Amino acid sequence: MVKNPFILYGYESEKYFCDRQEETKDLLRLVENGNNVTLTAPRRIGKTGLIENLFHQKKVQSQYYTFLIDIYATKSIEELVMAMGASMLSSLRPFGSKAIQKFTNILASLRSGISFDPFGNPSWNVEIGDIRHPQATLDEIFHFIQESNKPCLVAIDEFQTIASYRDDNVEALLRTHIQHCRNARFIFSGSQRTMMGEMFLSPSRPFYQSTAMMSIGCIPIDKYAAFAMSHFKEAGKDLPKEVFLGLYDRFEGITWYIQRVLNELFSYTSTGQSCDEKMVHLAIDNILRANEFTYQSLLFQLPPKQKELLVAICKAEKAKSITSSAFVRRYHLSSTSSVQSAVKGLMEKNFITSTLGVYEVYDKFFALWLLRK
Repeated sequence: MVKNPFILYGYESEKYFCDRQEETKDLLRLVENGNNVTLTAPRRIGKTGLIENLFHQKKVQSQYYTFLIDIYATKSIEELVMAMGASMLSSLRPFGSKAIQKFTNILASLRSGISFDPFGNPSWNVEIGDIRHPQATLDEIFHFIQESNKPCLVAIDEFQTIASYRDDNVEALLRTHIQHCRNARFIFSGSQRTMMGEMFLSPSRPFYQSTAMMSIGCIPIDKYAAFAMSHFKEAGKDLPKEVFLGLYDRFEGITWYIQRVLNELFSYTSTGQSCDEKMVHLAIDNILRANEFTYQSLLFQLPPKQKELLVAICKAEKAKSITSSAFVRRYHLSSTSSVQSAVKGLMEKNFITSTLGVYEVYDKFFALWLLRK
């Protein structure tokens, strides 16, 4: 039983998944018609949730093996192979021992790192040092996909990460494997839209024009309001529409932040009670308080110039022309050259994002905390 309908992690069911009906249909139509897809959206908008919603459609579950592989934390081809192997083994569990046995038999290079409990459930015990020949293991993984008794849907989340690997040929290597894999469709999901665009739309890159392009934006405000209000009502609670609209605007429609506050508000609101603006402030205060030590640690690790620029961008909210003398003077920064070096460091550490020359603090809760300092 779901105690709080505003799920923060993972996927429960369509009941707790807001809208994205048209996007789900579009994505299914594309893969059914033989397309690989590049799916882009800002982080925390809900692209991973969209993929999971696609994978939980009855038609997809009955006809495909589905694999969702998050490579955000990977830094090399070895870690990529490890992420793929672990995710695929976990995803095959519901299909029983026959599918798992086929996977482990084909994955000969890592077979010793996969163990089974007395009930036949597999465990991935592979360490990064066990992957001595990553290209050979990658060959085995794609061989399994190609030889599977069902077609496969393979989603690789935060795909732009491979562009920063120390191995120069990973893009070309994956493109070759995928080009010859006729038994699967691939979804390449990414949040850094400029980099994803370069990877898939630049003639000099291996994946040039190899996919259908798809992007998603915020959930429409009326649909999100109806979703949120209905879950409060079902629990005998009330969420006034104007309270939700204020929350939506405050976080610019970004799903994760809205969902996080709704999760908190739902727990604060008693049966028969109506949620109000004071409770929204209380929920946000509680979230910031819970993360305060983390935020203090993040701020402490920054060099002074980066810290000064971060606070300036935070105060500006949507900062433009940050290397201009006007911006430097307004926020009492040292110099244009110091801003140029500081912005590079903040971008590399993912403290800030940039879209068409507009800079923002990446984590909106962190930004709120900074403004209170």
